[in-house]
Amino acid sequence: MAPLLLQLAVLGAALAAAALVLISVVAFITATKMPALHRHEEEKFFLNAKGQKETLPSIWDLPTKQLSVVVPSYNEEKRLPVMMDEALSYLEKRQKRDPAFTYEVIVVDDGSKDKTSKVAFKYCQKYGSDKVRVITLVKNRGKGGAIRMGIFSSRGEKILMADADGATKFPDVEKLEKGLNDLQPWPYFVSVSAHRNQMAIACGSRAHLEKESIAQRSYFRTLLMYGFHFLVWFLCVKGIRDTQCGFKLFTREAASQTFSSLHVERWAFDVELLYIAQCFKIPIAEIAVNWTEIEGSKLVPFWSWLQMGKDLLFIRLRYMTGAWRLEQTRKMN
Repeated sequence: MAPLLLQLAVLGAALAAAALVLISVVAFITATKMPALHRHEEEKFFLNAKGQKETLPSIWDLPTKQLSVVVPSYNEEKRLPVMMDEALSYLEKRQKRDPAFTYEVIVVDDGSKDKTSKVAFKYCQKYGSDKVRVITLVKNRGKGGAIRMGIFSSRGEKILMADADGATKFPDVEKLEKGLNDLQPWPYFVSVSAHRNQMAIACGSRAHLEKESIAQRSYFRTLLMYGFHFLVWFLCVKGIRDTQCGFKLFTREAASQTFSSLHVERWAFDVELLYIAQCFKIPIAEIAVNWTEIEGSKLVPFWSWLQMGKDLLFIRLRYMTGAWRLEQTRKMN
């Protein structure tokens, strides 16, 4: 009996190893090249408050604002105004308290089929195009792709990505700023070029709300959630409990370096982004933020959970096999 069990165990291990080799080969062969950092001609410009075209800046230019806020938006004409009202109210009050504080909000319309761009442009007309800009993408790139387009057009020393639904209370950006500064204390006297060499990321986190969210989920969705978290930890990102929160703050250099290497532009882009950051040894802080479920939020369908699981496995295998490589900088054409 014992020899039979041993033979079965050896056979099982051999089959598992063969399956892993096969999956690795498939991951390597099917690895798509890094998405081309290409803008369509219409995406190289934004409209100022007068409706005139102006050329977008580049993240490789020197920063001229303290904070850039990038808001990816897809069919968000109804929910975007609530988020924009809260964000701009906070930013304007902060600027009145501290006249030296400068900011910009970049709304990236990810190929919406509704009036998202028109709704966002009203804020440009109200606050001016130096503070609010709208980038309208020719076609849908996915949330990660939209954020990258906004980040690569930003002017801030620090860059915040924030969801259009306003689920995270915007004033919590101060918590992320503190977390960022704790990771990389800024020298009192420092040149602009030195600022660019400081890399850190502060991630908003809903992990402290996990028990409450579990109580509202079905057992099946809870099982999927735990399975996803396990795969994230096992395959890609260690030490971050909530990789998917859409409220993240980057130093300018950290944003340019991580988004230059990003391959996944849809569901699992957050995980690859943090995996890249950890590969580059960029310090990351996880900061608890206030978060509420917003009406109209899209539930992740079952097939998308499967897609994310496959993406996580392939992210790890493609980097391990050399199919994907880390890039220090990539400029957009």
